[in-house]
Amino acid sequence: MSKDLAQQTALITGATAGIGRATALALAARGTDIIVHGRNKERAADTLRQIEALGATARFEPADLSDPAEVNALAERTGDVDILINNAGIFHFARTADTDPATFDAHIAINLRAPYLLVQALAPGMTQRGYGAIINISSGAAATPGHGSGIYGATKAGLESLTRVWAAEYGPDGVRVNAVAVGPTRTEGTAGYGDAFESAGQNVALKRLANPDEIAGAVAFMASPDASYVNGATLSAMGGHPALG
Repeated sequence: MSKDLAQQTALITGATAGIGRATALALAARGTDIIVHGRNKERAADTLRQIEALGATARFEPADLSDPAEVNALAERTGDVDILINNAGIFHFARTADTDPATFDAHIAINLRAPYLLVQALAPGMTQRGYGAIINISSGAAATPGHGSGIYGATKAGLESLTRVWAAEYGPDGVRVNAVAVGPTRTEGTAGYGDAFESAGQNVALKRLANPDEIAGAVAFMASPDASYVNGATLSAMGGHPALG
């Protein structure tokens, strides 16, 4: 594989499992050094071993993204990065009447405020160096209503809106900001939903769930020089819409 991202450093939030881990490995295979964010030390250690086996360097930086002080401290410890992947997120599905304030606040804090604070802290350094790529992980729920996905979808829609704002704000200084909207993907986080989630794969044109590696490939493309003129876009990695019949 081309080492077209060599001599670059990426911070990936939620990188100890699922899409985040797959993205870390995809970028490492292209030569990127990885800062792995997460909260599980054992999973982080395994992720670091896999990254280092690909010839890249890696380090673990834990933080609770629901706490703005910890997010800011994470950014400070991270230092200069060339690539920021805002991947970490939560999803607790419930109808509006059944969504309590704590669940609402947690979605806003982790899915929306944490990416905002990281971009706020790290994008200025990218602009000073005249180069950078920020990729926000969104969801089909941002544009498609679903039962119980109200606050989750709202945070992802907000993140896509911020993607366009940041693309205009930082683009003139060489920093590209894009999003990848993810369809139903088989990860550790979705395993608990059982048959109900498995059936979600039948609602896309490809008639199956995605694997994390497939999403990671789309994210790596958006971070790469191949996407050098892509800015303010949301790439759909949702398996396609089935035809109405």
